[in-house]
Amino acid sequence: MNTLTVPAKEGHLVLGSSEDALTVCVLDDEQSMVEMLQESLRCLGFNSIGTSDPQHALDMVDQGRVRVVMSDIKMPGMDGLQFLEQALHHDPGVYVILMTGYYSLDNAIAAIKRGAYDYIPKPVDRSRLKKSLDELSDSFRRRKRIRNLESQLLNDQEFHGIVGRSPAMIEVFEMVRKVARHYTNILLIGATGVGKELIAKSIHQMSPVSQQRFAVCNCSAMVDTLLESQLFGHMRGSFTGATDTRPGLFEYANGGAVFLDEVGETSLPMQAKLLRVIQNREIQRVGSPEVRKVDVRLIAATNRDLRAEVLAGRFREDLFYRLSTIQIRVPSLSERLDDIPLLIQYFLKKYNDAYSKQIQGLTRRAQAVLLQHGWPGNVRELENVISCACLTSVNEFIDVDDLPENLQKPSGRDGNSKDTWRPLPLEEIRRQHIRRVLDACEGNRVRAAQLLGIGRTSLYRFLKRSEKKPVGTTPV
Repeated sequence: MNTLTVPAKEGHLVLGSSEDALTVCVLDDEQSMVEMLQESLRCLGFNSIGTSDPQHALDMVDQGRVRVVMSDIKMPGMDGLQFLEQALHHDPGVYVILMTGYYSLDNAIAAIKRGAYDYIPKPVDRSRLKKSLDELSDSFRRRKRIRNLESQLLNDQEFHGIVGRSPAMIEVFEMVRKVARHYTNILLIGATGVGKELIAKSIHQMSPVSQQRFAVCNCSAMVDTLLESQLFGHMRGSFTGATDTRPGLFEYANGGAVFLDEVGETSLPMQAKLLRVIQNREIQRVGSPEVRKVDVRLIAATNRDLRAEVLAGRFREDLFYRLSTIQIRVPSLSERLDDIPLLIQYFLKKYNDAYSKQIQGLTRRAQAVLLQHGWPGNVRELENVISCACLTSVNEFIDVDDLPENLQKPSGRDGNSKDTWRPLPLEEIRRQHIRRVLDACEGNRVRAAQLLGIGRTSLYRFLKRSEKKPVGTTPV
C-alpha cells in the first residue's frame, strides 16, 4: 500500500495530527488510481493517505486520522455507496466525496441525499476537486472560529455557575442582582429540574453574608420527625436513636443562609414551626425548652402552586405571605429554548473534562432532535442526556444514535403521541378539569370555585347539570 504525505501550502488547513489539519484519504480498488489522485492532491497542497482497502479507510475514520475521504463508486466487496453509509455510521462528522466513471445528475442528487459531500466524475478535474477541498478547508476554519466564539460566549454568559442568555433568564439574573443584598426571605418557584438550587446559591454568593455558611435541606426527602431534628436540632435522649445532642441547620448556618427545597411538601405542623423561625428568628431543639435566637436568611423553593395549596388548605396562608415577600420565578427549559445550544456547550465542556473526551459538538440532526424535544425534566434532563451521550459516544460528534431511545423516536413536544391523542368536546374537557380541581381540593366546593375563578352557584349549577348527562355528551 502506497502512502504519501506532504506538507500543505500556505492558505490550507492540515488536519492530520492537529485539530486544524485537513488530511484526505484516497480510496480506490486500483492502486495506480490511488497514486495518481495522491499526486493531484500533492500538487494542490493537501495531505493524503492512500488505500485500496475500505475497512482500512473506516479504521482511519474511527481513529480520527482523516475527516475527508475520496472514494470510488465501483469497488469489489464494498462499493462507494456502502462505504458512505458505513463511514457516516462510524463518524457522522466525516465528509465523503464520491468518484465515478458513469456520472449522471440523478445519481449525483441521490448520493448527496444519502450524505455524500460531493459527487464528481472521473477523470477527476483538478480545478473542481480544488474547489471542493478549499470549501471544506474554509468550513473547518469557520467551525474552529465558531467554537472559539462559543467558548468565549459561554464564559460571558455564565452567571455564578448558571448559563443563560434568553430574555427569561436575563430577567431572573437581574432580579437576583437587585434582591441579593437586601433579602431576608425569598421564594423561588418553578418546575423540578429548572435549577432553583443554583439560583439560591447565586443569591447567597452575591449577598453580604456570602462568606458565611449556606445550608441546604430537601424537605420532601424526610418525614416530619426527622425533618424537625434536621432543621432545629435535638437533645440527647429526646427520641429513640438520639444518642447525642446536635444542633440543627438553622444553628449551623447562623449568620448565613438556609435553603429549604420543596417547602410545599411540608406538613401543617412543620409549617407552624417554620413560621416561628421567620417571624421571631428563634428555634427550639427537639426535647429542649430553651429558645435560641438565630440570624439566618431564608430561601425557600417549590414546584407547587402555593396559592392553590393555600386555597386547598394544605399550606398555611400566613407562612406563604411571609415566604413570598420576594418571589422569583425560574422558567422551564421549554420557555428558554434559546439557551439550549449554550447549555449543550456548557455540559459538553463539563463532561469532556469529567470523562477525558474530546467531543466537539453534535451533528445537525442530533441538534434538531434536542430542539424539538419538550424537556419535561428541564435542564436536569438535558444535562443527563449530554452526560450519557458523552460517556457512550466514540466519535468527535454526538449523533442521534448516541441519544436516549425516547429521543431517537420522539413522541412530540407535548409528550403525547398522535396515536393516543383523541379530540374531545370542550364541554367534556371542562368537566374533566372541574373534577380534577375538586379532587385537588378534596371535595371542598368553596375552595374549588375560588381556584376556578367562578361563583359557587355557577359551580353547583354545572355539577348538577353534568350529573344528569352521560359522560362525553355535549349540549346541542
